[in-house]
Amino acid sequence: MTKLLRPLLVLFVLLLAAPAVQAQFYQTPGPTSPTSKDEVQLYQTPDGKLTGRVSIPDGKLGVLVQPEGREWREFRMVWLKIIAGALILGPIAVLAIFYLIRGTIRIQGGRSGRPVPRFSGMDRFAHWTTAVSFLLMALTGLILTFGRMLLIPLIGHPNFTMLAEASKYMHNFFSVPFVLGLVLIFVLWVRDNIPEKADLVWLKTLGGVLSKSGEHPEAGRFNAGQKGVFWAVVFGGFALSLTGFLLMMPFAVTGIGGMQILHVAHGVVAALMIALIIGHIYIGTIGMEGAFDAMGSGVVDENWAKDHHRRWYEEQLRNGRANEDERLRHRAAE
Repeated sequence: MTKLLRPLLVLFVLLLAAPAVQAQFYQTPGPTSPTSKDEVQLYQTPDGKLTGRVSIPDGKLGVLVQPEGREWREFRMVWLKIIAGALILGPIAVLAIFYLIRGTIRIQGGRSGRPVPRFSGMDRFAHWTTAVSFLLMALTGLILTFGRMLLIPLIGHPNFTMLAEASKYMHNFFSVPFVLGLVLIFVLWVRDNIPEKADLVWLKTLGGVLSKSGEHPEAGRFNAGQKGVFWAVVFGGFALSLTGFLLMMPFAVTGIGGMQILHVAHGVVAALMIALIIGHIYIGTIGMEGAFDAMGSGVVDENWAKDHHRRWYEEQLRNGRANEDERLRHRAAE
């Protein structure tokens, strides 16, 4: 009986000691605590990270717990969808109401049938290169953001996986022509988009929309609204490009926290840009008669030019770029 009790007693003691041994093995030592090679070394940094020591060059792999990661995931899965949804659906709803009340802004006096050259082939190439690439990146970005919630119930997991994978590659690919078009737009149009005092008059009536007479304020090649769109696209586009390329090269210039900040900035700026472009598309299509002609064919109707860009139109007359008959009438009036 004694021989049988001894092994049982030893086993009982070992079972009691096991938790203490395990706690000692996984105990987190302080920065100055002596450690052995076999000990798991975990440290809690002042910002709440739980990290350890690694012998490989990539030190960020030693981070086991990062509190900011939970905040970033909540933004990615919840707040980004709310922000983007509000910024996209909000302008669409406002513009729909505005259209029902105001309708299309018509050309005063109707179309004259006399064309005035407005944008060159290079101008239109820069515009459409930027526009098409941005729209494709916006579409693929929305698929990656809202796809799991909206598309998986419709097309299933396997199909969405293929769509998301293709969207990721398209999103990255079209960033190159987007930057090219952005640089061209800046070089071609920056001189005509410098703010001036006349822009304040345009802003007071929003280009005649709030004017009782409905008369459009005088404007040069670009009015105050177009200048606002130009600078928003330039600064917003370059912000998207910078954050996007850094996200395409993870950890090249920053760590885990920096990558999370880049993702937040990229998502918010993209949502703001999409909202802006929705308004721009509205004005350029159903919102204003004759506006699409400028980027469609490169010429605008003479009456449209008089309505919206009178000062620019008069410069075209003086430079001999407008209709010959109208130029003669203009000289006679002088």
